[in-house]
Amino acid sequence: MKLIAVLLTLFVAVSHVGILVLEMFFWNHPVGQRIFAMTPEVASASEVLAMNQGLYNGFLAAGLFWGLLKNQFDIIVFFLCCVVVAGIFGSATAKFTILFTQALPAALALIAVFISREKFSRSSS
Repeated sequence: MKLIAVLLTLFVAVSHVGILVLEMFFWNHPVGQRIFAMTPEVASASEVLAMNQGLYNGFLAAGLFWGLLKNQFDIIVFFLCCVVVAGIFGSATAKFTILFTQALPAALALIAVFISREKFSRSSS
């Protein structure tokens, strides 16, 4: 089960790297405009905000990679919870499908991590 937890967490981390790339480098590009259903005017007006958003997604990915590299249960759980909350908020405020593309994979990874928690190291308090 730990392998499934690691693979699901890795999937979430890699997908957030993809979101970083889209938001930071392709927002004001035909690819980004098509993916996010924006006009060139909207993309241009919100480009700086999107770059900031992309950076935050990169921090989520970095935290997940860090937790996986350290095999650290607490770190992985914290960052997966952040992704779930961000996905729920994004689905309520931006686009409903974010619930399925961001929150659901993170929730599944979180469940798998909890099921296999004995196989991960724990932070000492």
